[in-house]
Amino acid sequence: MTFAYQILIHTPVWVWMLLAFLVWQGVQAMQPRTTPIWRALIVPVVFIVWGISRIGFGHHDGAGPLVAWIAAALVLLPLGVLTPRPFDVDHMTGQIIRPGSPFGLVRNLIVFASQYAVGVISAIDAGDRALAIVAGRAISGATAGYFIGSTIALLVAYRRKSAER
Repeated sequence: MTFAYQILIHTPVWVWMLLAFLVWQGVQAMQPRTTPIWRALIVPVVFIVWGISRIGFGHHDGAGPLVAWIAAALVLLPLGVLTPRPFDVDHMTGQIIRPGSPFGLVRNLIVFASQYAVGVISAIDAGDRALAIVAGRAISGATAGYFIGSTIALLVAYRRKSAER
């Protein structure tokens, strides 16, 4: 119990704020809603930035972590493109109309938990640090790749549906 408590209290406050935001966004996504396109891009942009920020330019970890990031991004980018979430466009306002779904909440929690676990492992166990760095970069690359793909799919579908007047 002390170990878990130490992990929790040494987690930066911004991480808990991010988790609260992602849960809030996921819970909202469970209800049907109408939003401007820019609001639909907030969570993908958060995950893309988080994924890219973990590349670690300037770190001397060797090429392995960067190769893992790129490979994972390239593997999951098509998944994001090929699995768009359904929506319609209100042609009067230009806003998107989405049905409610637990998908966003589950996705947000899985990605957050993966990123958090790798961060904890790399912070507490120097012996597993090299593996955690490669795994962390792969998870970050996969996250960024998936959300880049899903953003592309969203924007392409939005443009197509907006033109269907």
